[in-house]
Amino acid sequence: MLMIPQAHGQVVPEEAPPPPRDGFYERRAIHERGPIELPYVREADVIWSLRVWQRIDLRERMNQVLYFPETPSGDYKSLMQILKEAILAGEIRAYGIDDESFQEEPLDPERLFEDLARPFTYVVEGVEITEMVPFSTTDVYIIRIKEEWFIDKRRGKLDVRIIGLSPAMLDRDEVTGQLTNVQEPLFWIPFEEARPILAIAPVYNVHNSSQLMSFDDIFIRRFFNATIYREDRPDNRVISEYIEDPVERLLEAERIKERIRNMEIDLWHY
Repeated sequence: MLMIPQAHGQVVPEEAPPPPRDGFYERRAIHERGPIELPYVREADVIWSLRVWQRIDLRERMNQVLYFPETPSGDYKSLMQILKEAILAGEIRAYGIDDESFQEEPLDPERLFEDLARPFTYVVEGVEITEMVPFSTTDVYIIRIKEEWFIDKRRGKLDVRIIGLSPAMLDRDEVTGQLTNVQEPLFWIPFEEARPILAIAPVYNVHNSSQLMSFDDIFIRRFFNATIYREDRPDNRVISEYIEDPVERLLEAERIKERIRNMEIDLWHY
């Protein structure tokens, strides 16, 4: 008996439906944006400039949008989570803590975060045990920025450009477990290289949730509070190295800020 083979069509599995939308309309604007365009500045137009280093404390209320959420929530991530993912993906290069001018070879991303693991010691039945705790983005409470203030004679105004970012951890008191003021810088990243990543990373707008902001908006529009801890000096010393009193350090930081603000006023006087 002759058997006639039967053709069987290939069963194509159905595609899984897209996840439900978190909202009542499609929010795509933030992912389609690029970095805020900044005015072009020629070297010949810079008639005065001052390089300063500032410290952003993420525990301050105004700066908490850079720290939260501690774990990713939908499209929202903390600044440190975004930087870590971008560094591991090779989208941003990280440089050593002593290479804030980005002149040496970039750090190896995988080894960088492996080396940031910390020892943790505890006692079990009288036996002291030490384990290495992996680096956590929630341990970063300080963001340092290196920036340059300048007067552009073509536009007739005082302006600023951020050059680099440097996250830092705070040490904990071994007895109380409380955070101290001792900072441990981790690495430096060039801000211009990070801007395309920061521009598509949304930040929750506490004043109007329908108007999304990005981390690029936060830095370029100066929606943060920071304290100067160093200005460009021949000896490269930070303020704490030549002023011991904490109150006097704050006053010195304010004096530097005031001098910068007064430069624009003096421009119009002359």
